[in-house]
Amino acid sequence: MISVQEEIDVLCGGTIEVLPAGGLEKKLEQGRAEKRPLRVKFGADPSAPDLHLGHAVVLQKLAQFQSFGHQVIFLIGDFTGMIGDPTGKSETRSALTRDQVKANARTYEEQVFKVLDRERTEVRFNSEWMDPMSGADMIRLCGHMTVARMVERDDFSKRLREGRAIGIHEFLYPLVQAYDSVALSADVEVGGSDQSFNLLVGREIQRAYECPPQVVLTMPLLEGTDGEKKMSKSLGNAVGIADEPRESFGRLMSISDELMTRWARLLSLDTPDIEALLASGRHPMEAKKDLATELVARFHDAEAAAAARRHFEERFQARTSFEPDQVTITAADAVGLTVAKLLVQVGFAASGGAAKRLIAQGAVKLDGETARDPSATLQAPGELLLAVGKRRLAQIRLER
Repeated sequence: MISVQEEIDVLCGGTIEVLPAGGLEKKLEQGRAEKRPLRVKFGADPSAPDLHLGHAVVLQKLAQFQSFGHQVIFLIGDFTGMIGDPTGKSETRSALTRDQVKANARTYEEQVFKVLDRERTEVRFNSEWMDPMSGADMIRLCGHMTVARMVERDDFSKRLREGRAIGIHEFLYPLVQAYDSVALSADVEVGGSDQSFNLLVGREIQRAYECPPQVVLTMPLLEGTDGEKKMSKSLGNAVGIADEPRESFGRLMSISDELMTRWARLLSLDTPDIEALLASGRHPMEAKKDLATELVARFHDAEAAAAARRHFEERFQARTSFEPDQVTITAADAVGLTVAKLLVQVGFAASGGAAKRLIAQGAVKLDGETARDPSATLQAPGELLLAVGKRRLAQIRLER
């Protein structure tokens, strides 16, 4: 058996924070003394139909806990999903209906096992204990938190300063998330770094209900394909775990070289250090193809990844036909799409920097007109003919 310190070295690797200091070591030692695995919780609200690579960052950490024999609880927030997580929001979120939440939850339940071990994963829904909770029970739960403590939260305090509305129901979100830890007897809760407030409230509520407080472990957030905002299906910058292999591969190839190094650091299990590859003089596109192949293989299989890679190389690299490709860009992807991003998305440029260089050279034409501004936003819906030089043509259809 490995030592507690060796286990901690792996479990704390790549994290942003582990709170309180020394807390995980105590939990591990206690678990060994009691001859029981730790109960490690991760909650996801089914606010969109699919899990994406941003979720995979946390799921991979959970898989590490499983590799040491611990019990992972994948909590689907079908109750909290109807409230809407206010984290990072400047406006009150629209609440989902129970039918929407249930439909999304079904896909989560299927996709999570692309990363986690089914035998060591307990899938739960927080409606199990929240639906039966009485009004009096909810009042008692609210009585364990003050308004002053709640508005310490960055997004709430910012909205107050700016005079933006905060719904009373939004205050319930961190309380219900915290009560989930009570109901599940969580030893550890893992989440993105933006969830720190909610996870720490979990410790307070556990104490209030005379439960041992959980250890909080936060992971870095994964930027979306735009390289700017947190990955989100609603923002159209996500790569879904269950996306079709060719689509996933193409979207992974569309990211910038700079973003590739960060994604590799957070997501790769097998690919050698990307920065070392680049330092050795290897072309960024080849390193990016290695990362895309690894990720598609992980969420599908090696054969599908190899086929997606061949398709990309044949379609976008070894071009022999002058007939334009027919490319449809979905409504989500068309939002805020610039000329430079379009070049990357269809595979005519390996990165945003390469796209800008092509535009600066006058090599890019839209409907016969030379494109000059890489940040010009394309209008959807619509169709246009994209040309790069004389050999690369694509008939683009933007949906809305």
